[in-house]
Amino acid sequence: MIQAVTSSPPLAALVCAAALMAVGLMLPDWVLFTASLALAKGLVVLGLVLLLRMGAVSFGQGMYYCLGAYICGLVGNATGVQDALFLVILSGLGCCVLGAVLGVFLSAYRGVFFAMFNLALSMILYGALLKATSVGGSDGIGIAPPSYFGLSPSDEYRSILFYAFVVVVAAVVGLATRIYMRSELGLAALAVRDNEIRLEYLGLSVRRVIVFNYAIAAGLAGLGGGLVALVSGHIIPEFAYWTTSGEFVFMTVLSGPSSIIAAFGATALFETVRLVAGQYLPNAWQLMLGAFLLLSILFLPNGIGALAAGRRRTDAEAPDDPPPSAAGDGAETPNAKEDAR
Repeated sequence: MIQAVTSSPPLAALVCAAALMAVGLMLPDWVLFTASLALAKGLVVLGLVLLLRMGAVSFGQGMYYCLGAYICGLVGNATGVQDALFLVILSGLGCCVLGAVLGVFLSAYRGVFFAMFNLALSMILYGALLKATSVGGSDGIGIAPPSYFGLSPSDEYRSILFYAFVVVVAAVVGLATRIYMRSELGLAALAVRDNEIRLEYLGLSVRRVIVFNYAIAAGLAGLGGGLVALVSGHIIPEFAYWTTSGEFVFMTVLSGPSSIIAAFGATALFETVRLVAGQYLPNAWQLMLGAFLLLSILFLPNGIGALAAGRRRTDAEAPDDPPPSAAGDGAETPNAKEDAR
């Protein structure tokens, strides 16, 4: 049964979504809030996983995360439309378009230059929002609670409905990302990391592959930012600050590039550690997060996704039949082979 579920990505996404919704019915509102944040930020990490598969790391992904949140908030406040699906899709598309434009420029750089250019752009956005009094400046802006296809839930059911909405979005986006990773462009991203020259010989443009993956990563960050804006109800320029981007990079390293579920699992683990550290060590929670980072690098250098990948590889390499030495009296010997000849 488990093998049948894992071999069918749509079925696996449906089972995971149903299980998360069932668990959510038994959780208090504060846990639902934290879980919604983790799933929303998991989309940002999922975009960084796409970049990591190309061998690229962005320290400025907070720029798209922040921009998606502001698109969601500003459009909702200006038009009065508070439909969650409309605002989230608009946030993702806006960031995807911007990512495609900036990706044309950034695709010419690799390594630390790619990472630092993204960081610089993110800090420029942070500085602009900090001084822009028209969008709230350092105080940010608020956003009204979302509606769903014209229906506005009461305060009693608001948390569980938004949690269910985030679960559905995460399941659909995760499934689409997995399908994309198995596509031609998705697999070409691995070739960008391994050998760019060979990829050019195959007739594929390296820069086009980078721009495409970068635009998708920006769109996923915009989706995550829009969801966080809706669940928190408030948007601040610190969404684009370098520490926010650093947290996303840490979650990506903790996840590893080999699993979709690991991206959400790493985000949930990080948010849980931060929540527990802030509760029991309010004056030293950064120390606990730093220690957690060191331990994860030491003992999980390839991320938590590598654990499941290694287990599947071990199961695949395990022989179905026992070796001849353990087969007992029926084992075939060299003399038996000669007699057969």
